[in-house]
Amino acid sequence: MFAGARLAAVYAPSRGGRELRLVGPVGESGVPPDWPAGYAVSGRSAVADAYRGGRALWLGPDEPAERRAAVPGAVAADASLGVLPIGADDRRLGCLVVVDGTGEGFDTDRRAFLELYAEQVAARIEAGATPGAAVGPGMTAAPGGAPGAAAAAGIGAAGRPGAVPVAEGGRIHGGLLPDHALATGPLGSFTLALHTGRITADPSMLELVDIDPGEFDGRVETLLAHAVPDDLPTLMSLVEPGKGAPASRELEFRVRRPSGELRWLRLRCRVLEDPAGRPERVLGVVVDASSLRPETDEVALVQRLSAALAATMTARDVALAVVEALRDPLVGADRVAVAGLEADRLVVTVLDPPDPAAWPDIWRSEWRSEWPDTPLRALPTLATALREVRVGLCPAGAELEPALEGVGPGGLALLPLPAEGRVIGACLAGWDAPHEFGAEERSLLTATAGLVGQALRRAHAFDAQHELATTLQRSLLPRRLPALAGGVAVARYLPAMVGLEVGGDWYDVIPLSDSRVGLVIGDVQGHSAGAATIMGQIRTAIRAYAVEGHPPDVVVSHANRLLVGMETDLFATCCYVELDMEEGDAWIVRAGHLAPLLRHPDGATEEIETEGGLPLGILADADYPITAAGLVPGTVLALLTDGLVESAALHLEDGMRRMRGLLAAADPSDAGRMADGLLGDGSRRDDDVALLLLRYDGTSVRPIRAGWTVWRLPDAVMHARRFTARTLRGWGVAEEADAALLVVSELVTNALIHTQGPVRLDLTLAGDRMRIAVTDASPRAPAKPVVADWESTGGRGLLLVEAMSATWGSVPVSGGKQVWSEFVVDPAPGPVGAGAGAAPPGGP
Repeated sequence: MFAGARLAAVYAPSRGGRELRLVGPVGESGVPPDWPAGYAVSGRSAVADAYRGGRALWLGPDEPAERRAAVPGAVAADASLGVLPIGADDRRLGCLVVVDGTGEGFDTDRRAFLELYAEQVAARIEAGATPGAAVGPGMTAAPGGAPGAAAAAGIGAAGRPGAVPVAEGGRIHGGLLPDHALATGPLGSFTLALHTGRITADPSMLELVDIDPGEFDGRVETLLAHAVPDDLPTLMSLVEPGKGAPASRELEFRVRRPSGELRWLRLRCRVLEDPAGRPERVLGVVVDASSLRPETDEVALVQRLSAALAATMTARDVALAVVEALRDPLVGADRVAVAGLEADRLVVTVLDPPDPAAWPDIWRSEWRSEWPDTPLRALPTLATALREVRVGLCPAGAELEPALEGVGPGGLALLPLPAEGRVIGACLAGWDAPHEFGAEERSLLTATAGLVGQALRRAHAFDAQHELATTLQRSLLPRRLPALAGGVAVARYLPAMVGLEVGGDWYDVIPLSDSRVGLVIGDVQGHSAGAATIMGQIRTAIRAYAVEGHPPDVVVSHANRLLVGMETDLFATCCYVELDMEEGDAWIVRAGHLAPLLRHPDGATEEIETEGGLPLGILADADYPITAAGLVPGTVLALLTDGLVESAALHLEDGMRRMRGLLAAADPSDAGRMADGLLGDGSRRDDDVALLLLRYDGTSVRPIRAGWTVWRLPDAVMHARRFTARTLRGWGVAEEADAALLVVSELVTNALIHTQGPVRLDLTLAGDRMRIAVTDASPRAPAKPVVADWESTGGRGLLLVEAMSATWGSVPVSGGKQVWSEFVVDPAPGPVGAGAGAAPPGGP
């Protein structure tokens, strides 16, 4: 007898549901004649109480007579009794009554085994439904063993043929199963001690795995060695349950017999915890499920799905592969949803069909973005299947919650997606026409769910790493390019379509002083988060060196030494261009990168010949020579990375010729459309692609400049003011002259008092903007006081500058800084006179 039970009986509700009738008492010694034939569901008995309450009752010898009424008279009065409900609350199938045969009562372990045993009974009753019989709402049709209630008990072969009714609508009624329903195979049990890995298995369990009981050493590894390697990850989730793993599990696995054939086994288990809440033991029952495995054609379909899942990368790829399989080859579902679990919400990855009108109202109300996410509390039937890790099959006409009843009016399959000991998602397959669920199809769906769960787990890990790398890369690339006076700059970036789809390509547009701009494009070796990190560091370093006022060759040299000092195995290439937007003069430095391309106003193109140097990060003392070029208005400068012009099927020289042809044919009037045309059709790429275009238009109004070297004399501020006044009169600026003179006084005074070394004053008039800039040799930025004491005689200079200026600021320059202030002016027409040029360094 199983778990020390001497007698057992199954009671099931009648067609009307008012009475629990005896289905089939079975036992080692035949059929006792005096088992009670039935109980009223509303009556006072242990069987009715357990059925109504959905909770097992364990009765000792001292229980009242009406509570022990299920015990036949032939049973000793001091025998213990167990009454266990069969099925869950929403799929109650009856009760299992067991009588203790040991005389010791039912301890914790025996109770757990018998509860698992009752679950096995429920599964076999469901699987034993005749073709066309309905399975109630939320019911799971489990494969394994012969299809019948008495046979499900697995306690003996003696029974009344044809006495087992059929499940329909959550009840068992008078339809009878064939005689062979009473046949059954072995039912094994085991206890696994998690902290030692020692396992106690009964002879039936060892027989199922083809191990001689006399040779079993009690090690879990010995049992695992008989399992098919592909099923080991699932089994290890039981041997090493993780935090948050479900307390009850149901799974299928394969063992290879000595003859070489495979045997499918179904395992149900329960994890018991110690007083501290840590997993301590696993109790399980195992039955032979080979007779209900898919046929050869169905196995081939599962194998094709497995191959398709192996080629997926993201969670969306996995979901699309599942939809393609469930819609036609496997089960022909009309409606499929694949979703992940996040906290208590079902976050949908793919819906097919994608039309919101094809799904229930609650899904549409939660349609927040491309796909909806739905709270699990609105899906109790699905929540039960996920909690029990069981495939749920709901027939046509089943009573379901509003969130599910429209998904599959002809039938609905609920597939938990398990991976690494926990459920990470769910798949719903619905049919519009009435659909009959067979045990074979249930096994097919179970196998599918296992494959999808593992693939989805892998995809989630990839998605997380990809999202991290993509976020990092996007945060390190410019969000937008600055507006330039005298030109338009646009950029495009496309990640590689392999690996994480991130890489080390970058670009930047850096506004510099005196109407100059720095353009840079580069490529760090590799396609990984590490490459993206190095890219961000190099881009930041080049921007910092450029803004400090270093010439292009020094900027690239400093970046090279920085990368060498990082002690990384990665290297980078880059091309840096400093461009004077007024004069059109360009200074180019190339570090192992592609040379820039020029498109002249007449459409002719050329590749700028530059000497270039080694890639960054190879040699600390590498030289980076400067190449000068001139641009005229209407010229387009193109900086690009090799992913745009080179691939396994395209030689670099051919790619550069192709790019020059595209440049010549493009219309430069729309720089953005021109950049899109150079990218092509966006077909699959093996490398990152970065493109930076600058259309040089030239300045329509040439700025006027004047400069003054401030001598460190007692009257230095006075001379600076007089120089400014003469220059503004020559430029026709009168209304703003007083404010400008005050700003000059404050900035020059601060430079003379707080710094050492040379000081220079520069004035620039460009259209309606006048700029005053004072440059000194101190890198320390000016500090604006937080509080100014009214009795103090100083400390308000920068507050006055801020109040008088339209805008002001400070920028580092080579070896020092420049503090500047701008005014909006309305210069009067007239000659600029001598003030248009720079004053002699020696004074006025």
